[in-house]
Amino acid sequence: MAGEDDEEIRSLFQDLVNLGPAELERWLGTEESKAAGQHSGGGESTGHESGRRIVALLSAKKGDLSADDYAHMRKVVGYIRRHLAQRPDGDIRDTRWRHSLMNWGHDPLKT
Repeated sequence: MAGEDDEEIRSLFQDLVNLGPAELERWLGTEESKAAGQHSGGGESTGHESGRRIVALLSAKKGDLSADDYAHMRKVVGYIRRHLAQRPDGDIRDTRWRHSLMNWGHDPLKT
């Protein structure tokens, strides 16, 4: 991913993040969302914090995106790709694996 330019990262981000801003914001308000992911020091999980930033990125105009925004998109793309490769067996509907991915803007049950 290091060799991909901003335009490629933006395109990958748009392909992998399959929850819209309002949908993601609703999800982030649920207890399942707040319980998923790694919590350091008992605070907000990394994925939940990222989800809030993804909502803003989805709503931003291309010309308003900063280098830091593109860096976060790279992080999101990398996380989603790695996490999808670790898909557990069986029904994933109500799993922390799916909930964590949803915090990062991707619902694996959505086509």
